[in-house]
Amino acid sequence: MPKIVAIHESTVPISSSMSNAFISFQHMDCSIVAVVSDVIRDGRPVVGYGFNSNGRYSVGEILRRRIIPRLLQASPDDLLTDDESTFDPVRAWDIMMRDEKPGGHGERSVAVGVIDMALFDLVSKLAGQPLYRWLADRYGTDEPDNDVFVYAAGGYYAPGKGRRDLQDEIKGFLDQGYDVVKIKIGGADLTEDLDRIEAVLGVLDGEGSRLAVDANGRFDLDTALRYGEALQPYNLFWYEEPGDPLDYALHTTLAERYPGPLATGENLFSLADARNLLRYAGMRPDRDIIQIDPVLSYGLVEYLRILDMLRHRGWSTRRCIPHGGHQFSLHIAAALKLGGNESYPGEFQPTGGFADSAVIRDSRIGLTDTPGIGFEDKAELYKVFQALHA
Repeated sequence: MPKIVAIHESTVPISSSMSNAFISFQHMDCSIVAVVSDVIRDGRPVVGYGFNSNGRYSVGEILRRRIIPRLLQASPDDLLTDDESTFDPVRAWDIMMRDEKPGGHGERSVAVGVIDMALFDLVSKLAGQPLYRWLADRYGTDEPDNDVFVYAAGGYYAPGKGRRDLQDEIKGFLDQGYDVVKIKIGGADLTEDLDRIEAVLGVLDGEGSRLAVDANGRFDLDTALRYGEALQPYNLFWYEEPGDPLDYALHTTLAERYPGPLATGENLFSLADARNLLRYAGMRPDRDIIQIDPVLSYGLVEYLRILDMLRHRGWSTRRCIPHGGHQFSLHIAAALKLGGNESYPGEFQPTGGFADSAVIRDSRIGLTDTPGIGFEDKAELYKVFQALHA
């Protein structure tokens, strides 16, 4: 009967000089954790690792005071599957959320998501399977996808970054194997943003269907509509998060007037949030994209509930392309047949990105057969994790 013998946590910087329409990433950091089991293989304990996606800061205080103590104080039996052969992330999730009132998700959802990632890494390692195959066996309906669509998220605002610099950045993405890219809007006025879009389209052979834009929730209704009218002729891949993530009325009005795909959800953190998005935001299942981040929204346990809700409301999982740009969401996308996964080439290190050996062709990426999430294939990140429990 396996046991968790220790949980270690720390904070690492993932800072960058760039900005989107709302925030600078100059002081961005994230929480990392190591969940250590008493199972010994090759002379070392089997350990599960986790971290939170970019865009939300470290949550060490919540982890130390509430989430980690609950797990460590729980009866070992309460964390196991019925046959006591391995850990059960769903039962662990219930323990982490013990005595937590509903609503007010905030940073709590991030703290639970960090541990959730580590638990899924741990159980798939114990099973000797890469996470995407472990998930497909338990939650999928058939074989997982062999590769996953990825797009390159970039085009941030940065001091001194001009039109030529933006074009060079996009050319770099194309050289890496990406066919679809995303840039930021809303950090400048409409005229300048349209000039930036035109500059990128010059690199993409004028194909708007290969370009997504992201306003990061910056706009009020009038601005969102004005941008939508200006963007419509480009036939873009999508127009992302035009207004505040909870302003469903804004989103509904925009969806009525903007015929192209809209994408949102990365700043919603629960099943209840996702349900309200579908109820009140005018989301269209034939074209729109849901970007809820499994790590930031209470982890994969909650994300599975969200996917189940979406299916019952007539949505395909292919309309889900999570925010995050890391290995965990890549495994989830392959196992559960999502529409793809975000990527931030070279940014938010050491946690962001995929295996060091990963190759992207035609905006698609394969997965490794390394047991667990495969952090061992990402050398710099693995060093950081190992230092947690050395």
